[in-house]
Amino acid sequence: MERGIRKVEQSKVKSKGKVYICGAGPGDRDLLTLKALKLLSECNVILYDRLVNKGILKMASSKTLKVYVGRESGDPTTNQKITNELMLKYANDGKKILRLKGGDPFIFGRGGEEAEFLSSKNIKYEIVPGISSLNGAAVYSGIPLTHRDYSSSVIILTGHESMEKKKPSIKWNSITKAADTIVIFMGLEQLKDICRKLIGSGLTSKAKIAVIENATSNNQRVIVGNLRNIEKKVKKEKIQSPAIIIVGQVVGIQNKINWFVPGN
Repeated sequence: MERGIRKVEQSKVKSKGKVYICGAGPGDRDLLTLKALKLLSECNVILYDRLVNKGILKMASSKTLKVYVGRESGDPTTNQKITNELMLKYANDGKKILRLKGGDPFIFGRGGEEAEFLSSKNIKYEIVPGISSLNGAAVYSGIPLTHRDYSSSVIILTGHESMEKKKPSIKWNSITKAADTIVIFMGLEQLKDICRKLIGSGLTSKAKIAVIENATSNNQRVIVGNLRNIEKKVKKEKIQSPAIIIVGQVVGIQNKINWFVPGN
Protein backbone atom coordinates (compact mmCIF):
# COMPACT_ATOMS: atom_id res chain seq x y z
CA MET A 1 0.00 0.00 0.00
CA GLU A 2 2.78 2.39 0.97
CA ARG A 3 4.66 1.61 -2.24
CA GLY A 4 1.57 2.46 -4.34
CA ILE A 5 1.12 5.81 -2.57
CA ARG A 6 4.74 6.72 -3.20
CA LYS A 7 4.35 5.93 -6.89
CA VAL A 8 1.32 8.22 -7.22
CA GLU A 9 3.11 11.03 -5.39
CA GLN A 10 6.13 10.74 -7.69
CA SER A 11 3.92 10.93 -10.77
CA LYS A 12 2.60 14.31 -9.58
CA VAL A 13 6.06 15.82 -9.35
CA LYS A 14 6.75 18.13 -12.28
CA SER A 15 9.84 17.48 -14.38
CA LYS A 16 12.82 19.75 -13.79
CA GLY A 17 12.80 20.82 -17.42
CA LYS A 18 10.48 23.30 -19.09
CA VAL A 19 9.08 23.70 -22.59
CA TYR A 20 8.38 27.03 -24.30
CA ILE A 21 5.87 26.67 -27.14
CA CYS A 22 6.84 29.71 -29.15
CA GLY A 23 5.87 31.40 -32.41
CA ALA A 24 8.76 32.41 -34.69
CA GLY A 25 6.70 34.68 -36.90
CA PRO A 26 5.71 34.36 -40.58
CA GLY A 27 9.12 34.48 -42.27
CA ASP A 28 10.92 37.81 -41.92
CA ARG A 29 13.25 37.26 -38.96
CA ASP A 30 12.89 40.92 -37.95
CA LEU A 31 9.31 40.09 -36.95
CA LEU A 32 10.53 37.82 -34.16
CA THR A 33 9.34 38.92 -30.72
CA LEU A 34 11.79 40.08 -28.05
CA LYS A 35 10.72 37.20 -25.81
CA ALA A 36 11.43 34.65 -28.54
CA LEU A 37 14.85 36.24 -29.09
CA LYS A 38 15.59 35.95 -25.38
CA LEU A 39 14.59 32.28 -25.34
CA LEU A 40 16.85 31.54 -28.31
CA SER A 41 19.84 32.49 -26.16
CA GLU A 42 18.63 30.75 -22.98
CA CYS A 43 17.31 27.35 -24.10
CA ASN A 44 19.41 24.18 -24.26
CA VAL A 45 17.36 22.52 -26.99
CA ILE A 46 15.39 23.90 -29.94
CA LEU A 47 12.78 21.71 -31.63
CA TYR A 48 11.91 23.61 -34.78
CA ASP A 49 9.38 23.32 -37.60
CA ARG A 50 9.75 23.46 -41.38
CA LEU A 51 8.56 27.06 -41.74
CA VAL A 52 10.97 28.58 -39.22
CA ASN A 53 13.39 30.98 -40.92
CA LYS A 54 16.86 29.42 -40.76
CA GLY A 55 18.27 32.88 -40.02
CA ILE A 56 16.38 32.77 -36.73
CA LEU A 57 18.14 29.54 -35.75
CA LYS A 58 21.48 31.28 -36.30
CA MET A 59 20.56 33.69 -33.50
CA ALA A 60 20.79 30.82 -31.02
CA SER A 61 24.02 29.76 -29.33
CA SER A 62 26.25 27.38 -31.28
CA LYS A 63 26.13 25.14 -28.20
CA THR A 64 22.34 24.80 -28.39
CA LEU A 65 21.07 21.47 -29.70
CA LYS A 66 18.84 22.11 -32.72
CA VAL A 67 16.48 19.30 -33.75
CA TYR A 68 14.30 19.47 -36.85
CA VAL A 69 10.81 18.10 -36.22
CA GLY A 70 8.98 19.68 -39.16
CA ARG A 71 6.22 17.87 -40.95
CA GLU A 72 5.94 17.99 -44.72
CA SER A 73 2.63 17.61 -46.52
CA GLY A 74 1.87 13.91 -46.75
CA ASP A 75 4.14 12.91 -43.88
CA PRO A 76 2.66 10.35 -41.47
CA THR A 77 0.69 11.70 -38.52
CA THR A 78 3.12 9.81 -36.24
CA ASN A 79 5.46 12.78 -36.71
CA GLN A 80 3.57 14.61 -33.95
CA LYS A 81 4.03 11.64 -31.63
CA ILE A 82 7.79 11.79 -32.18
CA THR A 83 7.80 15.51 -31.37
CA ASN A 84 5.86 14.86 -28.17
CA GLU A 85 8.30 12.14 -27.14
CA LEU A 86 11.26 14.47 -27.69
CA MET A 87 9.70 17.21 -25.57
CA LEU A 88 9.08 14.67 -22.83
CA LYS A 89 12.60 13.22 -23.03
CA TYR A 90 14.43 16.55 -22.86
CA ALA A 91 12.12 17.89 -20.13
CA ASN A 92 12.79 14.80 -18.01
CA ASP A 93 16.50 15.41 -18.59
CA GLY A 94 16.05 18.82 -16.98
CA LYS A 95 16.52 20.78 -20.20
CA LYS A 96 15.05 24.14 -21.14
CA ILE A 97 13.34 23.46 -24.48
CA LEU A 98 12.26 25.95 -27.12
CA ARG A 99 9.50 24.41 -29.26
CA LEU A 100 9.77 26.83 -32.16
CA LYS A 101 6.94 27.12 -34.67
CA GLY A 102 6.38 29.25 -37.73
CA GLY A 103 3.77 31.98 -37.26
CA ASP A 104 1.75 31.74 -34.05
CA PRO A 105 1.46 28.42 -32.17
CA PHE A 106 -2.29 28.78 -31.59
CA ILE A 107 -3.30 29.55 -35.19
CA PHE A 108 -3.12 26.25 -37.08
CA GLY A 109 0.17 25.51 -35.33
CA ARG A 110 -0.80 22.52 -33.14
CA GLY A 111 0.23 24.52 -30.10
CA GLY A 112 -2.95 23.57 -28.29
CA GLU A 113 -2.36 19.86 -28.89
CA GLU A 114 1.20 20.06 -27.60
CA ALA A 115 0.18 22.05 -24.53
CA GLU A 116 -2.44 19.39 -23.76
CA PHE A 117 0.22 16.69 -24.04
CA LEU A 118 2.66 18.52 -21.76
CA SER A 119 -0.09 19.13 -19.22
CA SER A 120 -1.00 15.44 -19.22
CA LYS A 121 2.64 14.56 -18.49
CA ASN A 122 2.94 17.18 -15.74
CA ILE A 123 5.65 19.06 -17.64
CA LYS A 124 6.09 22.77 -17.00
CA TYR A 125 5.50 24.95 -20.05
CA GLU A 126 4.81 28.45 -21.30
CA ILE A 127 3.17 29.58 -24.52
CA VAL A 128 4.70 32.53 -26.37
CA PRO A 129 2.65 34.12 -29.16
CA GLY A 130 4.16 35.03 -32.50
CA ILE A 131 3.06 37.13 -35.46
CA SER A 132 0.87 34.84 -37.51
CA SER A 133 1.10 34.50 -41.28
CA LEU A 134 -2.52 35.64 -41.07
CA ASN A 135 -1.21 39.13 -40.29
CA GLY A 136 2.08 38.83 -42.11
CA ALA A 137 0.64 37.81 -45.46
CA ALA A 138 -2.05 40.48 -45.34
CA VAL A 139 0.22 43.36 -44.31
CA TYR A 140 3.18 42.48 -46.54
CA SER A 141 0.95 42.01 -49.59
CA GLY A 142 -0.92 45.27 -49.00
CA ILE A 143 -4.30 43.69 -48.24
CA PRO A 144 -6.02 45.08 -45.12
CA LEU A 145 -8.11 42.33 -43.53
CA THR A 146 -10.54 44.98 -42.30
CA HIS A 147 -11.44 48.28 -43.95
CA ARG A 148 -14.25 50.69 -43.15
CA ASP A 149 -15.47 50.67 -46.74
CA TYR A 150 -15.07 46.98 -47.54
CA SER A 151 -14.72 44.65 -44.58
CA SER A 152 -16.04 44.63 -41.02
CA SER A 153 -15.47 40.93 -40.35
CA VAL A 154 -12.81 38.27 -40.93
CA ILE A 155 -12.96 34.50 -40.79
CA ILE A 156 -9.99 32.12 -40.93
CA LEU A 157 -10.08 28.47 -41.88
CA THR A 158 -7.89 25.64 -43.04
CA GLY A 159 -7.97 24.26 -46.54
CA HIS A 160 -6.63 20.95 -45.24
CA GLU A 161 -8.59 19.43 -42.36
CA SER A 162 -7.24 16.62 -40.23
CA MET A 163 -7.50 13.19 -41.83
CA GLU A 164 -8.50 11.85 -38.42
CA LYS A 165 -11.84 13.68 -38.55
CA LYS A 166 -14.81 11.50 -39.44
CA LYS A 167 -16.30 14.27 -41.56
CA PRO A 168 -15.33 17.84 -42.55
CA SER A 169 -16.34 20.49 -40.02
CA ILE A 170 -16.09 23.58 -42.25
CA LYS A 171 -19.57 24.83 -43.08
CA TRP A 172 -18.95 26.35 -46.50
CA ASN A 173 -22.55 27.44 -46.98
CA SER A 174 -22.31 29.63 -43.88
CA ILE A 175 -18.83 31.07 -44.41
CA THR A 176 -19.64 33.36 -47.32
CA LYS A 177 -22.53 34.84 -45.36
CA ALA A 178 -20.66 35.16 -42.06
CA ALA A 179 -17.71 37.37 -43.00
CA ASP A 180 -16.54 39.96 -45.52
CA THR A 181 -12.96 38.67 -45.68
CA ILE A 182 -11.97 35.00 -45.76
CA VAL A 183 -8.42 33.84 -45.01
CA ILE A 184 -7.45 30.26 -45.83
CA PHE A 185 -4.36 28.45 -44.54
CA MET A 186 -2.91 25.37 -46.27
CA GLY A 187 -5.32 25.62 -49.17
CA LEU A 188 -3.07 25.78 -52.22
CA GLU A 189 -3.41 22.12 -53.18
CA GLN A 190 -7.20 22.40 -52.85
CA LEU A 191 -7.47 25.81 -54.57
CA LYS A 192 -9.73 24.60 -57.39
CA ASP A 193 -12.08 22.87 -54.98
CA ILE A 194 -12.08 25.86 -52.61
CA CYS A 195 -13.06 28.24 -55.41
CA ARG A 196 -15.82 25.86 -56.48
CA LYS A 197 -17.17 25.66 -52.94
CA LEU A 198 -17.09 29.43 -52.47
CA ILE A 199 -18.99 30.00 -55.71
CA GLY A 200 -21.44 27.28 -54.76
CA SER A 201 -21.94 29.00 -51.41
CA GLY A 202 -23.02 32.28 -52.91
CA LEU A 203 -19.95 34.22 -54.05
CA THR A 204 -19.79 35.44 -57.63
CA SER A 205 -17.09 33.98 -59.85
CA LYS A 206 -15.70 37.52 -60.12
CA ALA A 207 -15.04 37.71 -56.36
CA LYS A 208 -11.50 38.96 -55.67
CA ILE A 209 -8.91 36.49 -54.40
CA ALA A 210 -5.18 36.67 -53.67
CA VAL A 211 -2.61 33.94 -53.12
CA ILE A 212 0.50 34.98 -51.18
CA GLU A 213 3.51 32.67 -51.40
CA ASN A 214 6.30 32.81 -48.79
CA ALA A 215 4.73 35.77 -47.01
CA THR A 216 7.09 38.43 -45.56
CA SER A 217 10.20 36.77 -47.00
CA ASN A 218 12.47 37.91 -49.82
CA ASN A 219 10.82 35.22 -51.94
CA GLN A 220 7.30 36.55 -51.44
CA ARG A 221 5.02 36.55 -54.48
CA VAL A 222 1.43 37.79 -54.69
CA ILE A 223 -1.00 36.57 -57.32
CA VAL A 224 -4.33 38.42 -57.59
CA GLY A 225 -7.34 37.31 -59.57
CA ASN A 226 -10.90 36.15 -59.17
CA LEU A 227 -12.49 32.84 -58.25
CA ARG A 228 -12.80 31.96 -61.92
CA ASN A 229 -9.21 32.53 -63.05
CA ILE A 230 -6.98 32.30 -59.96
CA GLU A 231 -6.16 28.60 -60.34
CA LYS A 232 -4.91 29.17 -63.89
CA LYS A 233 -2.78 32.12 -62.77
CA VAL A 234 -1.29 30.19 -59.86
CA LYS A 235 -0.38 27.26 -62.11
CA LYS A 236 1.18 29.56 -64.70
CA GLU A 237 3.39 31.22 -62.06
CA LYS A 238 4.14 27.84 -60.41
CA ILE A 239 3.20 29.10 -56.96
CA GLN A 240 4.13 26.67 -54.18
CA SER A 241 3.47 26.21 -50.48
CA PRO A 242 3.56 27.82 -48.01
CA ALA A 243 0.82 30.08 -49.29
CA ILE A 244 -2.02 32.05 -47.72
CA ILE A 245 -5.27 32.69 -49.58
CA ILE A 246 -7.34 35.85 -49.01
CA VAL A 247 -10.81 36.32 -50.48
CA GLY A 248 -12.89 39.48 -50.35
CA GLN A 249 -13.34 43.04 -51.60
CA VAL A 250 -10.23 44.15 -49.70
CA VAL A 251 -8.14 42.32 -52.29
CA GLY A 252 -9.31 44.92 -54.80
CA ILE A 253 -7.19 47.67 -53.24
CA GLN A 254 -4.00 45.61 -53.05
CA ASN A 255 -2.51 47.40 -56.05
CA LYS A 256 -2.94 50.77 -54.29
CA ILE A 257 -1.09 49.94 -51.07
CA ASN A 258 1.32 47.21 -52.12
CA TRP A 259 4.34 48.60 -50.26
CA PHE A 260 6.65 45.61 -49.80
CA VAL A 261 9.34 44.98 -52.41
CA PRO A 262 11.00 41.58 -51.82
CA GLY A 263 14.78 41.75 -51.70
CA ASN A 264 14.96 45.41 -50.71
